[in-house]
Amino acid sequence: MIVGVPAAGGEETRVAMTPAVATDLVDAGHEVHVESGAGERAGWDDTAYREAGCEVHDDREGVLVDADVVFEVAALGAVDDPDPEQYRQGQAVLGMLGPYGIDDATLEILADREVSAFALELVPRISRAQSMDANSSQANVAGYKAAVRAAENLDRMVPMQMTAAGTVQPAEVFVIGAGVAGLQAISTADRLGASVRAYDIRPEAAEEITSVGAEFVELDVHADDASDEEGHAVEQDETFYRKQREQLGEVVADSDALITTAAVASGEAPRLVTDEAIAAMDDGSVVVDLAADGGGNCDPTVPDERVNHEGATVLGPTNLPATVPRTASQLYANNLVNFLENMLEDGNLTIDTDDDIVDATLLTHDGTVRNPHEDEQAKEEATNDGSEDSEAADAEQPADADDGGVET
Repeated sequence: MIVGVPAAGGEETRVAMTPAVATDLVDAGHEVHVESGAGERAGWDDTAYREAGCEVHDDREGVLVDADVVFEVAALGAVDDPDPEQYRQGQAVLGMLGPYGIDDATLEILADREVSAFALELVPRISRAQSMDANSSQANVAGYKAAVRAAENLDRMVPMQMTAAGTVQPAEVFVIGAGVAGLQAISTADRLGASVRAYDIRPEAAEEITSVGAEFVELDVHADDASDEEGHAVEQDETFYRKQREQLGEVVADSDALITTAAVASGEAPRLVTDEAIAAMDDGSVVVDLAADGGGNCDPTVPDERVNHEGATVLGPTNLPATVPRTASQLYANNLVNFLENMLEDGNLTIDTDDDIVDATLLTHDGTVRNPHEDEQAKEEATNDGSEDSEAADAEQPADADDGGVET
């Protein structure tokens, strides 16, 4: 079959196919059609794709016209100006499709065109899906870059230094959230030489936190049900969150750098750190809020802006993986191909909705809109039936890659 790879739009630097991955597909008997310039910002020119056996087209339309499967970095609900009509009848589209941001009209257009749309944000947390989990692979990059960016923006060195001119104490780094991004941020900060502390609402995260080099911060506030069966943190009541914010503020005030990672794929990020807590940090301190795309975990956060808040620098990056495009693209392309190969039988695409991975990620197929998450939400609403906790229970669970390990 033909795999089409259009260039990512806007300021996105990643590409959904690397020459190395394309070589494997070509060797397996498939064709790979790539839009000219698609890989340039990630470090691969058109020549590299041609040498890998790809056919390079001048524009996006040339890529899509013959493609059986389209690999996207971000499309539909994940971009500002979605165009569902660009996909032709019967195509399969794989990528970060922003399933919680797709409107009904867009889904209906896809269904009318019998497009099979797979949102990789919805890959389930099961063992055989790990190699397809784009949330985790990109969050891993984001966590690394968050720690590096915090170090770059601090007005002091990160590691301890013992010199003839005196001893320099290590920077105190506090990470909130121990999902994929949080654990990578901890590990990177530890390797840079920082003294690292971390917090997560889930008690079982303590062992993971200490295993990657941080001290686990235990607050005097506890949840009866901190996580669901897949390990996601679950919604708590406002009394819990108020106490949590108060106690987190004490730790934040003693930190040189704060990295927050509690994002919710389906909605607004939880507010965990107050203006007052950040104002209490020393001048020159740094905050990197990885949940900025959902409004931020910290009160002063502004998406994609650098804010000076009472002497502390607050950064709100919304796409850190794109700042490391080569590595991020390598991982993402592998995720896509692994996802595709799960559906291949004798080289042909076979969409089996009885497969847990297919069922969880398939938004439209065979002329119908079939987002399984809509059904799950309806079931929750029926179960809670207007009880006091229904609003919390109805909240969508976070994607692991967005580090919902704190609260959602």
